[in-house]
Amino acid sequence: MTRTETYPKPEYYGDSQVPAFGFELLRSFLLPELLGEETAAAILYWSGRKIARQYPAESVDQIVLFFSQAGWGKLELLEKAKSKMVFHCQSEIIQSRIADNPRTAVFTMESGFLAEQVQRLIGCVAECYVEIKTGRHKRVEFVVRWDPKDPRTDI
Repeated sequence: MTRTETYPKPEYYGDSQVPAFGFELLRSFLLPELLGEETAAAILYWSGRKIARQYPAESVDQIVLFFSQAGWGKLELLEKAKSKMVFHCQSEIIQSRIADNPRTAVFTMESGFLAEQVQRLIGCVAECYVEIKTGRHKRVEFVVRWDPKDPRTDI
């Protein structure tokens, strides 16, 4: 197999085809190279929160739609409890990123986005944690947690 056969497949934007490979270069190679892995992950998390403020969702369904339109994968709400929500996200690109190197696959931008959106929807300060599932069905699990006694102060 040649190296070009392992590149991610292109995404579509309207009638235009946009390769996901360019985005993956920025996220997985360039940012960590320039800033260090921990700093890049933190910047991606806070960037995700900023993106959520620019594109506020009125429902979980709108968050799911945003993930799809952004090319981040198929997001699904699996569990909603008193102080947490659990989402799974999967796509061919996610499967490829996890298969290529599960230790360096970073999904902090998506988790920051989810934290901010859920925080906005529930009215409490929220954080999101990522768990990468490396089994047969490679996917990402996002766990958004909040304390009902810790309301947002920026409303």
